[in-house]
Amino acid sequence: MFYTSRFAREAKRVPRNLRGAVEERVEIFRRDSFDPRLKTHKLTGALKGFWSFYIDYRYRVIFEFIKADRVLFHSIGDHSIYDEF
Repeated sequence: MFYTSRFAREAKRVPRNLRGAVEERVEIFRRDSFDPRLKTHKLTGALKGFWSFYIDYRYRVIFEFIKADRVLFHSIGDHSIYDEF
């Protein structure tokens, strides 16, 4: 699992009360990227080729599969990250 500098910057801005949830969801993702709790799904349109999973009802992570065993996390934030990405 790899992270872009953008993801690292955005992760620092995640509200403190969600940081535990982020760590928990990333750990779930490490074990099974398609665990139903993550609601992992393909993105469409301008974000075709990227995927997303849920941190909670508001926060998401945008990522891509680089290889079968490698993932690059691009962005984390509320639903507006889809428009900003």
